Parts: sequence; C-alpha cells; structure tokens
Amino acid sequence: MNLAELKVGGSGRVARVSAPAAVRRRLMDMGLLAGEVVRLEKVAPLGDPLEVALRGYRLSLRKSEAAGVELEPAP
Repeated sequence: MNLAELKVGGSGRVARVSAPAAVRRRLMDMGLLAGEVVRLEKVAPLGDPLEVALRGYRLSLRKSEAAGVELEPAP
C-alpha cells in the first residue's frame, strides 16, 4: 500500500520512498524516512493535496508524491 491509497484517519509505517531522485530527497528531508509512522489527516475536496501528520507536525503532499511513499501496517 502507498500513502496515496490510505483512507482519512488511517496510518502506516514508511517502508521506503520510491520516487525520482529529486522528489525522493525532498520527501526524506521533510521527515518521510523508513520507520516513521504517518497518519492521513485530511484530503482536499478534489482529492489533491493530502495532509499527513508525522513527527508532531502536519505536511501537505501532492497525491503523485504520496504515491511514491510505500507503507506497511503500523502497530
């Protein structure tokens, strides 16, 4: 499952970030690292962007960027 497929209120642990190098680096700089737990807080009315919570802050991502973040179930 990837972050773009998560339902509002759902959470998961980042397994890996697979995206083009520049996008991957930017996502990792924002805290989307392997092992981090993320929770999908909100989705814009037209489905893009997504608001996720991680590390005590909220982050807005394009759906295409979120699709590159692969998740595993969170405990």
